[in-house]
Amino acid sequence: MSDSTTQSVLFPGIFAKRVVVKFDHEHSSSDGGALLLKAIDTRLGLSQRLTACVDDPRQPGKVRHAMLDLLRQRIYAIACGYPDGNDAARLAQDPIHKLMLERDPISGERLASQPTLSRFENTPRRADLYRMTDALAEVVIGHHRRRLRGKVARITVDMDPTDDPTHGQQEFAFYNAHYGNWCYLPVVVKLTFGEEAEPHVVGVVLRPGNAPATAGAIPILWRLFAKLRRAFPKAKLRVRLDGGYAAPEVFDFLDLEGVEYLVAMAKNARLSPRGRRLMGRARRRAKRTGKTAHFYGETRYAARKWKRGPRRVIYKAEVVCLPGREPRDNLRFVVTNLSCSPRRVYELYRQRGDCENRIKELHHGLELDRTSCSRFGANQLRVVLTTAAYVLMQELRRHTRGTACAGAQVWTLRERLFKLGAWIEVSVRRVVVHLPQAFAYRDCWLQVAARVGASTG
Repeated sequence: MSDSTTQSVLFPGIFAKRVVVKFDHEHSSSDGGALLLKAIDTRLGLSQRLTACVDDPRQPGKVRHAMLDLLRQRIYAIACGYPDGNDAARLAQDPIHKLMLERDPISGERLASQPTLSRFENTPRRADLYRMTDALAEVVIGHHRRRLRGKVARITVDMDPTDDPTHGQQEFAFYNAHYGNWCYLPVVVKLTFGEEAEPHVVGVVLRPGNAPATAGAIPILWRLFAKLRRAFPKAKLRVRLDGGYAAPEVFDFLDLEGVEYLVAMAKNARLSPRGRRLMGRARRRAKRTGKTAHFYGETRYAARKWKRGPRRVIYKAEVVCLPGREPRDNLRFVVTNLSCSPRRVYELYRQRGDCENRIKELHHGLELDRTSCSRFGANQLRVVLTTAAYVLMQELRRHTRGTACAGAQVWTLRERLFKLGAWIEVSVRRVVVHLPQAFAYRDCWLQVAARVGASTG
């Protein structure tokens, strides 16, 4: 844009001198720190594995943007906070985003437009989407196998459904009374290795809005168990599920697979009386102390539809006391095949709480619910790309240990490490990315860059 047409913004009467703002700095980007994404993706080989799963039906002579470039463009944009295909128009000439696609940041071809990306999202067939979901899981598991050298005592699998509100005429969007809206019901699968604090998302599968919680659960777990046993043959597998999965076929499958499990179960007319005595003790203690009181017990229980005999059920009898509110009874049940104490069983089950944070990050940090296409397959592809972006962000967070960004949420990592004003300079031999000297998280950025393969020079 020439100086004669550059728009200016004036701030008169605020500062000692007149302040003028001009958007005229060419070859600049506001995502200067996002080069870390490219480095992590290269180490994982994630985008290449996903691209290999998609058959490209286009005529080679008419192709301007390779399938790998289209996939990377969407994944990197989602990670940088641009979840919509419409954002492509604003990023078309962004030098950092072009550089991450291995194009010349200044003279390289523009990035793909929104219509091109929309055609790309509608390209994969059902088999392609299946292979992409499978490949993403293999990349995540393979990466952690190398990281842990195949040595881990236990791997915990958590699987949780979440709602994805829909709008307009969309395939398989149905009203769900539990969530009170028209939606899809994606299921998020996470892995926790040993005693590590953070669970790692290994896949997200989109499902129709009226799907029961158990829909697809057994096939997903069956394929995941096979991958984990190949990668970690000596590890014990443990499964934690919420009450929606407490179905006879799920219990039979878990018993047949020989895995440890903790599955919540809703109260019913047969189970509730068994916690009555401990609930009485909890009420008396709460009344005496004015604080929340809880006790733990166990029983043997067999539902009428269970094929095998009674299973162990532990329960927590709790009375919750909050300031300004009446005490509230909270009786919870968990079906398990673990032999540890009831209190320890419930503590292990409660660790699922951090897994809920991963779902919140997917929703609010990477906009997992931007499934606005009319075709279900295109929306599943968006879910896969968002999951891939989250895998990169989780790996980025792992490399922030020992820094001021350690444990930060996705949106915080983006604001601190990606959103940097950058000026790009290209010469015959190299590309120089000039970042601000007064950068508050410079040390953190440099440490992460070194851990993902950068060198000084």
